[in-house]
Formats: sequence, structure tokens, C-alpha cells
Amino acid sequence: MEKKYDKIRTEYRLKPFGKNDVDPDPFKQFSEWIDRAINSGIKEPTAMVLSTVGKNLQPSTRMVLLKEIKNDGFIFYTNYDSKKGRQVSENHYGSLLFYWPELEKQIRIEGRIEKTSQEISEEYYLTRSAKRRIGAWASPQSQEIPNRKYLEDKQTEFEKKFAGSIVNRPENWGGYILMPYIIEFWQGRPNRLHDRIEYYLDDNEWKLRRLAP
Repeated sequence: MEKKYDKIRTEYRLKPFGKNDVDPDPFKQFSEWIDRAINSGIKEPTAMVLSTVGKNLQPSTRMVLLKEIKNDGFIFYTNYDSKKGRQVSENHYGSLLFYWPELEKQIRIEGRIEKTSQEISEEYYLTRSAKRRIGAWASPQSQEIPNRKYLEDKQTEFEKKFAGSIVNRPENWGGYILMPYIIEFWQGRPNRLHDRIEYYLDDNEWKLRRLAP
């Protein structure tokens, strides 16, 4: 099958965005942009593309949700036995991408991924609804299952098991934190001459540079 998409174009018309327009602290700049996305009413403003690479060197990407910024890192939660969990155990480096087309902005982040402490995982897990806590038990994430009914039956099975009791966190479910060494802020501009401002760590100090689009 052949199908072309080369005629689909979007023209960006935001005002210029340069090194003098950003906060010296990349996390403060990140907070400013994501707060703008949240307040604009965009659906899933905290959704981010997580890319990881396992020992076979084949990249894999998926959408996850940012849950917290803590200790200069970006935290998300998942099943440690999932494909992403296995890849992180084999290669601790990964990247995040936030894209808000309605705002003509995106943020790229590269860094090292580690598990959060058990305390952080426990604290977040307890904020989830009972059904979502049970979902962490019911889903053998990334494993093949025969059909949808299998998953629903597992959910029902664990609902009965935990009926009237606290749904504790499974040992194979918890948080990861990506500690960045690069954070890039991209803003759409006319004629594909986009603005790209990159923060990079140099001897534990954040520095700034402008990149060509």
C-alpha cells in the first residue's frame, strides 16, 4: 500500500522564544509550561511519551502519565514486569516527550531511570481508587492473554479476594524516576524555523544553549 501525507502542513505563529525568555531553572520553566497546558483544558496534559531501549538495542515507546516531580526527577508508575520495566532493568537510560499541539509546544527530556523508594510507591498507590489498586494485581502487563474476559475475570477474582480488606501494593508495581541531564523546550514558529532552547547538565550545573530547528 502507498499513501502520501506530504501535503499536510501546520503553520505555527507564536511569538519568538529565546534564551532570555526562560527561567534559569529548567524545572521552574517546565512547571510554567505544564501548568499552562493544565489550565488550558487540554485533555491529558500530563501524558508523556516514554522511550526505553533494552539489551537488544531496539527502542520501544508508549504513553505514560507524569505523577510527580520530586528530587529533580520525573516520576511515573507501572508494573515492574512490563516491557518497559524489563527494558529499564537492562538499560537505565530513557527519554520523555510532552507534546501539546494546541499550545504549539513540546518538551524533550533525556536522563537515567531508577526505581523510586518503596515509600514513594506506597504513598502514591494508596491515593488510587480501590478498583485501580486491584487492577495492578489483575493485569499481567505486557504478557499475552487469551481475551478480554480473562482480564475481567482476574479483576473480579481479586475484588473477591480483597473484599473488606486493604488492597496492598503488589511487589512488582511501583514508581520510576527519570533524572534528567537534558531538557529541551520547543516552540513552533513560521516556516519550520522553530525555537529550541536546551538545558544541559555540565559539572552538576544547568546551562543553556539554542539549537537549530
